[in-house]
Amino acid sequence: MKRTILKIFIVAAVAATSAASARAQTDALDRTKVLRAAADALGMGRWADIGNGATRLPGIDVVNTMEFWGAGAASTSGQALKTEYHVALGYNPPAMRIEMTRTGGAAPQHSIQTVRENYAWNESETGAGLISGKGTATPEAAALKDRLLQLWILPHGLVKAALAAGDKTKVSAENGATVITFPFAGHLAGITVKATLDAKNFVRKVETRPDNPSLANLAIEAEYSDYADHGEILTDIQSPGRIVQRQGGRTVLDIQIKTWEANNPYLIFPVPPNVSGRK
Repeated sequence: MKRTILKIFIVAAVAATSAASARAQTDALDRTKVLRAAADALGMGRWADIGNGATRLPGIDVVNTMEFWGAGAASTSGQALKTEYHVALGYNPPAMRIEMTRTGGAAPQHSIQTVRENYAWNESETGAGLISGKGTATPEAAALKDRLLQLWILPHGLVKAALAAGDKTKVSAENGATVITFPFAGHLAGITVKATLDAKNFVRKVETRPDNPSLANLAIEAEYSDYADHGEILTDIQSPGRIVQRQGGRTVLDIQIKTWEANNPYLIFPVPPNVSGRK
């Protein structure tokens, strides 16, 4: 009798393990399928599909550096100002420079906000602080997380981060739409991101949720629409034509894209010595 019970227990345990393994494999296949579809929609993936099993060549991510220009409105202190928006960015290493000129208030406002890996700073002009006497670079360490978040919630960055998160990335359905959820890592650890795809597998909505209530400023809702190839030279890489961001239910950015250069333009983001601490 005891042997019979033991056999039944072993068979049940093996069956449960097999079922769990099958579910894990199915989850991985679903995740891989969804993330590949999102990458394909953006035109950022090039897939070999040569061979099978362990001999299949890996896909290639063709997006590294990008630059785009837009115009619209940005909110500061509750006042929406007419804004010219210029972004240069790269993902290896992670870096981003946002230049904004805002008018409509008491006086025009101009800012250049830069981040690279472990450093964040403001520039009085592009490249400030690299050469003696050429502009001023002001360290902004407290802005590091916010600026890195701006980089990784853009559609291309979102897909890269979801792929990098591996099996921590979960795929589900919500109101008929595909939803991707995963935790950020590195400097953004403690922030969970939820991305909603549309019927064409474009990233339409991104929501970030920090675990720590003191980081409420990192709770961002971004919406992307009007996808197309917005490059002056067409590359088949799709980008949003409109970007809207909200914080605390308030719209802080609403930009129409003029041009989005996705053909890996030559962009560099050297860290000024007074920011990095090197001499």
